[in-house]
Amino acid sequence: MTVPDTVEVERKYEVEQDAPLPELAMLSDVDRVGTPEEQHLDAVYFDTRDLALAAHGITLRRRSGGDDAGWHLKLPLGAGERREMTEPVGSAPDTAPERLRRLVLVHTRDRALVPVVRLSTRRTVLSLHGPADTVLAEFCDDRVDAHTLLGKPESSSWREWEIELVDGRRDLLKAADTLLAASGQHPAALPSKLARALGANYPDGPALPPKPTRKGPASAVLLAYMHAMVRALKAHDPGVRDDLPDAVHQLRVAARSMRSALATYRKLTDPAVAGSLREELKWLAGAAGAARDAEVILQRLKDMIGTEPAELLMGPVQQRIEEHLGARHHDARAAGLAALDSDRYFRLLDSLDSFVTDPPLSDLARKPARKCVADRVAADRTRLKQAVEAVDGARDGATADAALHEVRKSAKRLRYAAEAAASIHGKRARRLARAAEHIQQILGEHQDSLVTRELLRDLGARAQSEGANGFSYGRLHAIEQQRGSDSQAQFLRAWARFRPKPLHRK
Repeated sequence: MTVPDTVEVERKYEVEQDAPLPELAMLSDVDRVGTPEEQHLDAVYFDTRDLALAAHGITLRRRSGGDDAGWHLKLPLGAGERREMTEPVGSAPDTAPERLRRLVLVHTRDRALVPVVRLSTRRTVLSLHGPADTVLAEFCDDRVDAHTLLGKPESSSWREWEIELVDGRRDLLKAADTLLAASGQHPAALPSKLARALGANYPDGPALPPKPTRKGPASAVLLAYMHAMVRALKAHDPGVRDDLPDAVHQLRVAARSMRSALATYRKLTDPAVAGSLREELKWLAGAAGAARDAEVILQRLKDMIGTEPAELLMGPVQQRIEEHLGARHHDARAAGLAALDSDRYFRLLDSLDSFVTDPPLSDLARKPARKCVADRVAADRTRLKQAVEAVDGARDGATADAALHEVRKSAKRLRYAAEAAASIHGKRARRLARAAEHIQQILGEHQDSLVTRELLRDLGARAQSEGANGFSYGRLHAIEQQRGSDSQAQFLRAWARFRPKPLHRK
C-alpha cells in the first residue's frame, strides 16, 4: 500500500564517535525524552552513472529495517526541507517503482538507474515529547558504514545525529543548534548520508550563471533568466506527473517565459539555436497545458451555472458540460504525460541544459547590459503598441477578436522581457512587467470567453440535433458574449492608463 507523501524537515549534525548524547530534555517545549529504540537499517541508493539525481540534491533509495522500510524518494523543497514519497518493495527489488521512476525522469531522462551506494546504519531513536505528550520530533543517533558501488569500491564510517520534526515547530531546530553548538556539535556541511558516502565523487549542483550587472555583458541577463526558468520547469515536472494543483500552469509558464525571452533577446544568441528551442518550447507548452485549458473552461462554466436560476437550466446542462470537458481533460492529460515521457522532451531538456551552460552568444551579447537590454525591451513595447493600433483598425468582431489576441501575446512577451530586465533595471522594469501583465490578464479573460462561447455554440447545436433543449446553452453564450464585451472595454480603459516609464533614456 502506498504511503501518503510527507514533508521532511530535519537537521543533521557532524559528531565524534565518542561524543556523549546531548541533554535533549533541556530543549524548549520538550517535557520528556522517550525510551531509546534500537534499529538496524540497510539502504541501497540508486542514481544514474553520472549521478544526475545527486547533482540536484535528490535521493532515491531502497531500505530495509526500521518502521518505514521500502523505497524512498526525496525531492528538495528548501533549506532542510524535502518532499518524501514512499512505495513498497515489489517483486523486482532492484527496480524502482514506476511512480518514483517517473518523478525523476526530468533528470534521468533515458539513462538507467543503478545502485551507487550501500549504507548500513545502527540507529538509536529518541522521541521528544511536548505538552499533552505530543511527539515534537525524533532524535536519531546514527553510526554509519558506507560502501560505494560505482567505479573503484570505497568504504567509510562515521557517526551523525539527526533531528526530524514530527509535530514540533521549526523553533525546536534552532534551539537544537544552540544546545549542540555549546558542546562543539554543528550542523553537517553535507546535505545527506549519500553525499558523505560519495565524498569527493559527490557532484556539484548545476553551475550558476554570472550575476547580471548594468556594466556587465547583456548575455548575463538572458542566461540568468533562462537558468531560473529551466530550474522552475524541472521543479514542476514531478508535480505535473502527480497531478498536483497548479503544477501544469507553472510548468507552462516556465516554458512560455523561456520562449518569449529567446524571442526578445534573439540577437544575443545564435538565431538557429534560439529558433529551434522556441519551437520545442511551444510544443511543450501546448502538449502539457491542454489539460489545464479544459479545467479552466469547466470551472468557468460551473461558476456561471451556479448563478443561474434553476428554471432557466433546461435539461442536464452541467452534466453534459462536465462529461464533454471531462473527456477532453482525460485525453489531454494522457497526451501531456506521454509528451513528458517522450524522447522529444528529453532532447529539449538536453538542449536547454546545453544552452545555459555553453550558450552560443553573438557579438552583441558582449555589449553593456544597461542599454542593450533596455533597447530589446523597448522593441517589445513598440510591438505591443502596434498590436493595439491593429485593434483600432479592425472592421468587424472576428477581426477585432483576433487582433486582441495578438495584443495579449505581445503584452505577455513584454511582461517576460521586463521581468528578465529587472535584474539590472530594478523597480522600473518591475513596474513595466506588472503593467503588461495587467493587460495580459484582462485579455486572457477575453480569450477564455471566446473559447467558452465556441464550446457552448457546439454543445447547443449538438443538443438540438439530438432533440434536446438548447435554450440554456444559448443563454450562457449570451452571458459570455457580454463578459467578452466587458473585458474588451476594461482593456481599453487599462490601455489608456498604460504609461510606465521606459527603462533607459537616450
